[in-house]
Amino acid sequence: MRVYVPLTLPGLAEAHKTGELGTGPFAAYAVTPALREWYLSDDIEELEYAALNRAALASLRLLAADPGAMRRRVVVAVDVPDGTAAADPDRGLDPAALGEVRVAGTVALAKAAAVHVDSDDAEADVAAAAGALVAADGGDDDAQFVVDGAEDHELLWYATQEIPNLVGLGG
Repeated sequence: MRVYVPLTLPGLAEAHKTGELGTGPFAAYAVTPALREWYLSDDIEELEYAALNRAALASLRLLAADPGAMRRRVVVAVDVPDGTAAADPDRGLDPAALGEVRVAGTVALAKAAAVHVDSDDAEADVAAAAGALVAADGGDDDAQFVVDGAEDHELLWYATQEIPNLVGLGG
């Protein structure tokens, strides 16, 4: 099963240093039955893109909680064995939990298929969105517009071999 793990650049640097994602169980996003029902598509690529976007929003939440992190959303796509990730049936109807799964245990970063990161031209919009999250969650339509502005930026695809450069360890 492909899962999308939301991180920040400092979180990615830590995963690179330890060689592991999460300390288990940890939150990730995947194509769940609730996501399929919400998205109304049978196209697996569209559904995986929706799961990736849900993880990007979770990454934005991580950024809002870490004011010192560079304002770029980070999502690691990783394949985990079936049964390792499960959706919480009690949260299946919660719109905030669409696509959310809990991954049991740790996952080796070496198992990652790709890393998705905002480009530098997204930083201002991502910073504004991180700052507007609390107000958007409270129902402020203007703040929600600002949060949605971050989604206008596509996350760029990087091979896992590029992680050292992404976290500033490359030469």
